[in-house]
Amino acid sequence: MRKKTSLSIKLSITMILLVCGIIGLCWILNHLFLEEFYIYEKKQELLISFETIEKAYEDEVLGKDEFDVTFELLCANSNLSILVIDGDSKVIRSSAPDVQALMKQLQEMLIEKNEEENGLGGNNDNSAPPNWENPFSDAQFSENQTLLEEDNYSLVRQTDTRLQSDYLVLWGELGEGSYVYMRTALESIRESAAITNRFFLGVGLFGLVVSVVIIFIIARNVTRPVKELTNISRAMSDLKFEVKYQPKKQDSTELAELGAHMNYMSYALEKTISDLKVANNELKQDIEKKEQIDEMRKEFLSNVSHELKTPIALIQGYAEGLKEGINEDVESQNYYCDVIVDEANKMNHMVKQLMTLNQLEFGNDLVEMSRFNISEMIAGLVQANRLLAEQSGIRINFRETEEAFVWGDMFKVEEVITNYISNAIHHAEGEKQIDIYYEHKEKVLRICVFNTGNPIPEEELDKIWIKFYKVDKARTREYGGSGVGLSIVKAIMESMHQACGVRNLTNGVEFWLELENGCITD
Repeated sequence: MRKKTSLSIKLSITMILLVCGIIGLCWILNHLFLEEFYIYEKKQELLISFETIEKAYEDEVLGKDEFDVTFELLCANSNLSILVIDGDSKVIRSSAPDVQALMKQLQEMLIEKNEEENGLGGNNDNSAPPNWENPFSDAQFSENQTLLEEDNYSLVRQTDTRLQSDYLVLWGELGEGSYVYMRTALESIRESAAITNRFFLGVGLFGLVVSVVIIFIIARNVTRPVKELTNISRAMSDLKFEVKYQPKKQDSTELAELGAHMNYMSYALEKTISDLKVANNELKQDIEKKEQIDEMRKEFLSNVSHELKTPIALIQGYAEGLKEGINEDVESQNYYCDVIVDEANKMNHMVKQLMTLNQLEFGNDLVEMSRFNISEMIAGLVQANRLLAEQSGIRINFRETEEAFVWGDMFKVEEVITNYISNAIHHAEGEKQIDIYYEHKEKVLRICVFNTGNPIPEEELDKIWIKFYKVDKARTREYGGSGVGLSIVKAIMESMHQACGVRNLTNGVEFWLELENGCITD
């Protein structure tokens, strides 16, 4: 397997190559363009010097002592040879020891210019200022390349064929036959450019060596926390979340932030895995619950079949008896018909309860919340059930005398309380008394329905809300109960997000429900 190159080495090589490239590019640019840049700067210096001399001529200070310092600075700072003459060929200013040589160079240029303007190939009487000797007697032979030409001056690149030297020359007319001639050698520029390039190359190599050392140090410092973060990520992949990144003072903000995010990710992963384990346990519980639901569904079908089997058998038996004319007297026939009708009504009631329960459990039954008078509702239900209770020797007492208002679905609450009262009537024993009363709490009103009689076994208190569950099956069958009523009560209260329950008291059983208090307080 090919060995991987470390990040620090890759980073070091990349930075070294970058530094080498920059140094090499700068050296190439210097080598190609530094001389031209120097020449351009010299052109600007010549033009500025000409403007300075021209202004001094116009101000009539060119030949005075007050211009001496300025003139010397122009010559020294820009390395210029300057000659200024008047119309009589007298020298006004000169920086060169060989004045005659400069004058001959100037005369040669003037003659050359006049020949170009007049189209002449030889001397002309107007080709030079008066009192000048013929320059061709001992003039230097030169080749000129015009770089810039204006009305009063010309800037040329001059090659001295005798000395094989190049010069930048600016000559111009100051007025009234006065001329200025300025010259600087290009050889010094080439030498300066060459020296600069050699110096730059040496400095660049020294800088490269220093840069290599610094780059390795920086790369090591930069990659150290990266390696540490890599080790942390490796530990995290092995589910070792106790490893944390400890930032150093020299760490950059980005690395410190990355380390902080790694620590947070470690914490988040640990929490997520913990949550996944919890979710896995919950999933197992859900699977077990589903299995229980399947068992309950099977039990439900079995219970429905069992509940329907008895009335169907009775209906079938009595119907066959009527058909075969076992008892032909009218009283017996009416009895048979009454049994059939009664059993059919029980079946119809149970089917309706199952349909209601199904709608509640699947959320298909709309809950309409409203504020209503619960005291008035209970009083009406007590009055409606009083006759049935008195037939069984039961007294119903509604203790509350003050009005109470609650929030809820009025029709569903009425069904719950009706179911409680009905259960109390069927199970009241002993003193045969039913009490309905309130328990006031902070935000809810608890409505309690108590009946005297035998308590419900403690192990069966939670089971009575299950469909078809019956504590006393014989007695439930006796009054026509199906074991679905309390399941409907539970589903109704859950649809309104309220609680209901049951508890055994000393002399009986109390069923209760809670509703949101609707009383308006000052």
